[in-house]
Amino acid sequence: MKILIACEESGTVREAFKRLGHDAWSCDLLPSAIPGQHYQGNVLDILNNWSIIGGKPRVLIGHPICTRRCNSGVRWLKNNPERMKLLEQDDIFFNTLWYADVPHICLENPIPHRYTSVVDYTQIIQPWQFGHGETKATCLWLKGLPKLIPTNIVDGREARIHKMAPSNHRSKDRSKTYQGIADAMASQWGTITDA
Repeated sequence: MKILIACEESGTVREAFKRLGHDAWSCDLLPSAIPGQHYQGNVLDILNNWSIIGGKPRVLIGHPICTRRCNSGVRWLKNNPERMKLLEQDDIFFNTLWYADVPHICLENPIPHRYTSVVDYTQIIQPWQFGHGETKATCLWLKGLPKLIPTNIVDGREARIHKMAPSNHRSKDRSKTYQGIADAMASQWGTITDA
């Protein structure tokens, strides 16, 4: 099945689907950290021209920018009209992915604040439910897909991502999907049917 992973530089989710035999593509403004089927550019290019990836996907998994939409970033919006305008643009992009002409959609982001205009999320998952002893509350917005079922609940509740030191690559490191979550997405959603 054809899978599109939008806004994924790491290639983690793409490769999890690929290992199960799917025609998986990632797309990001940055080059892929792992060589593979990757479109370096705006995902809107693909949404307007499916031939870029050889046809319309059955599953779209998106990781849209969350910096201004998540609870941790809300304090930077106060009395900042420029950031509020960027938040509006981020919400438009999120909703464009949500309403894409694809039967099965998952969008992933941290818990949003009340100023965002996106639809309500479907579920919250944690890395420790998928084999990683860490905390990082992650919301999933699901359309045409079942909720993700935990695969390996482990001890440990370290807030490693929250405590991550500032660096030039902090944003990239914080946004990478945990391997256990990527594997669960591939195994649980890779057999989805349109029936």
